[in-house]
Amino acid sequence: MALPERLDDEVCYRALAARDRRFDGWFFVGVTSTGIYCRPSCPSVMPKRRNVRFFPSSAGAQRAGFRACKRCRPDTSPGSPEWNRRGDVVGRAMRSIADGVVDREGVTGLAGRLGYSCRQLQRLLVGEVGAGPRDLARARRCETARILLETTTLRLAEVAFAAGFNSVRQFNDTMRAAYGEAPSAMRARAGRHAGHRPGGPAGVTLRLAYRAPFDAETLFSFLAARAAPGLEQGDATWYRRSLSLPHGGGVATVRAPGGAEPSLSCELLLDDLRDLTAAVERMRRLLDLDADPDAVADVLGSDPLLGPSVRARPGVRIPGHVDGVELAVRAVLGQQVSVAGARNLAARLAGEHGESLPTPVGSVVRRFPSAATLAALSPSQLPMPLARARALVGLCELVADGGLTLDGSADREEVSARLLALPGIGPWTVSYVRMRALCDPDAFLPGDLGVRRALERLGVPPGERAATELAERWRPYRAYALQYLWSGVTAKQVAAPATKEAIPA
Repeated sequence: MALPERLDDEVCYRALAARDRRFDGWFFVGVTSTGIYCRPSCPSVMPKRRNVRFFPSSAGAQRAGFRACKRCRPDTSPGSPEWNRRGDVVGRAMRSIADGVVDREGVTGLAGRLGYSCRQLQRLLVGEVGAGPRDLARARRCETARILLETTTLRLAEVAFAAGFNSVRQFNDTMRAAYGEAPSAMRARAGRHAGHRPGGPAGVTLRLAYRAPFDAETLFSFLAARAAPGLEQGDATWYRRSLSLPHGGGVATVRAPGGAEPSLSCELLLDDLRDLTAAVERMRRLLDLDADPDAVADVLGSDPLLGPSVRARPGVRIPGHVDGVELAVRAVLGQQVSVAGARNLAARLAGEHGESLPTPVGSVVRRFPSAATLAALSPSQLPMPLARARALVGLCELVADGGLTLDGSADREEVSARLLALPGIGPWTVSYVRMRALCDPDAFLPGDLGVRRALERLGVPPGERAATELAERWRPYRAYALQYLWSGVTAKQVAAPATKEAIPA
């Protein structure tokens, strides 16, 4: 059964009848006879066709008056891969709302980021996903509150404000409407008892759902090979790193799947629990957890060059990042040096200019310096060739001045143009930033050394032109094709390439 580009009621009903988990997160099922909405794989009794409605978002189902099923917990479904793939205003809005922008800046702030009026944005989102920005943010707040109720011993009032609600009354009313029971009852069912907030950072452990299959080893090995000491650590089975979040810092530790459920264990230690929504979303982007591996396999699995690798290692993900600015800086650091050299440069930069964590976790002891901190430096202070140092400072100055945004709200084409206009930044860096910072699944690096070597081993003529022409048949998943090409060298320290820009840092 093919996954739909747009909701088709008959396809959705067939997926519901098959209890097809691949559709979880693509759409939600509202049952009019019970007033409950579910994920397509819910094991409950199959409803009659006349009693179901389909929604492209949980917020749309809640807006229509349905409450979440307690059995299948639809709000824990992986997100729709459509919002990573799309670069239009709706995709940018959905990524920003997931990051908590509406909670922090309001609908006006979100609309301003996107360059639209509030009315235009409301109309576009209701038309595409069945809910406006406030309803989508409300659904996110409910999910955050549920996590806190089930995994912490915070008082209910603390949960309410940490999740982004303006009052305890609003919190109680909204949770009853979304889940059909009071927050106190949800906590009691989870076996938690309210207590005092402990001093220092607050810890939350949760599950991050994904669509199987999931090649954790390749992804974690990629991240571990680039882990800068002091900022990150890990191996092929787990990964840990520091986070810079809107209200403070944090540390996230994620582990490879070990149970029957398609999910990863994630432990978050946060300075401020108001950052939970942003931290979860950024970890999901880092690990590409909303991807649709079946759709990728449909395109790449039949390719004569990549097909054997896709079949041998299904579920390869694109390594994203938790901070677009850090990724862009580290891409510049990685120009004309090896992976190990770029990793050590990032660690040195963080050690000299980054902020120490109040509570270190393992060997993770600091956060990466902000764009403003790096923009204030003289290029001569940086441990690299002067031309590259000027490119790094110029990039940070543009970010610090508000001339460049590298988060989910960014327009990919606009970012590409502004980066290319900076001296010392070329097409390799731009494509790498698009792929890892802006979650572009179709980004491709034809001039990359690892790509050239992999294609030569596969019998493709050398040169960027041949690589570019070949990659046309891999659209719209060229970034996934790139991961398969890289997979033979990602864990190795590759020597500096012959081009002006280097392999991924």
